[in-house]
Amino acid sequence: MYHTSERPLFIEMLRSTQDAITARKIKAGKLFEVPKAEPGAGLFTILTANQWIQAEQQKPAPKMLFDHFWLQGELCILFADTNMGKSILAVQLGNSISRCEPIDHFVVHADPSNVLYIDFELSAKQFELRYTENGRPYDFGSGFFRAEFNPLAALPYDFKDFDEYISNALEYAIKRTGADVLIIDNITCLRSGTEHASQALPLMQHLKTLKTKHQLSILVLAHTPKRNPASPISRNDLGGSKMLINFADSAFAIGESHSLPGHRYLKQIKQRSGGETYGAGNVCLCRLERRGSLLRHIFTGHAREADHLRHPTVQERERTATKVSELHSAGLSQREIAAKLKIGLATVNKMVNWAREDSHNN
Repeated sequence: MYHTSERPLFIEMLRSTQDAITARKIKAGKLFEVPKAEPGAGLFTILTANQWIQAEQQKPAPKMLFDHFWLQGELCILFADTNMGKSILAVQLGNSISRCEPIDHFVVHADPSNVLYIDFELSAKQFELRYTENGRPYDFGSGFFRAEFNPLAALPYDFKDFDEYISNALEYAIKRTGADVLIIDNITCLRSGTEHASQALPLMQHLKTLKTKHQLSILVLAHTPKRNPASPISRNDLGGSKMLINFADSAFAIGESHSLPGHRYLKQIKQRSGGETYGAGNVCLCRLERRGSLLRHIFTGHAREADHLRHPTVQERERTATKVSELHSAGLSQREIAAKLKIGLATVNKMVNWAREDSHNN
């Protein structure tokens, strides 16, 4: 007997003979040796900078899906606090893009597209009630598809976990609908633990792969944790790991107006394909309104974000200063105090200095 890792002598003899014959054929020019691919050769496409520019000049510029907020081919994030109307805007966008009909004065340049809206938020009945008035349902574009998550679906044996199952189900839905645009409401339902880079990074990489493979434009909805309404909205207000916004091509947010009751505003947070149009100095004001059976955002004009932030009263500032002083006396750093009270680090620094001056004067 011989070990399984050892070959019998006659097999070794046959291999030696075949190798010798092959070598003679190559030398005689009767057989061409196929060069082996270098390890890792397929991972990067390498061209000179000029070649990249020349290649891209032959391609059309990305068209607007929702003005400067979201362009074709982008992985975009829309985030806001609860009850700000993220889902309503997402459905409104899906309907607009499927019909190529602009929302108010905002530009949509893309041709009518198949839009797949993955709804993890509403049940079918809730969706029906939201878009029905006096028994008359709203007539959406024929290219607008809605998919609802089935919580009773069992994990098939050939998937290692539910995350892998969702990823494959998502790709199936894209193929079945022929989607050009994918809207996911919301990102936390795709994978748990997105506050950690170990989960957020593979999720965003997967979405990027789907975008490239199926030539998609993707919008994902996300929440923002409790934030200070007196501070401008920034990328730091997006809930979860910073990997989410780092890997996104663009991002915009919905904020609450504290000077116009019932109003919200839209603000660009990140853009790679152009300059900032709707930043802090030019946010877009809007309000929710039902027109017939369609619940939608109505856009009412432009404004400075600073005019719509919450301005604390003297009593509120005094209470905050007292809390800052107490936490500072307890040994917390200024950065820890800012995070705990949801206020700016500069504000904490000023209040700590005021407390020191008061103590010195007394």
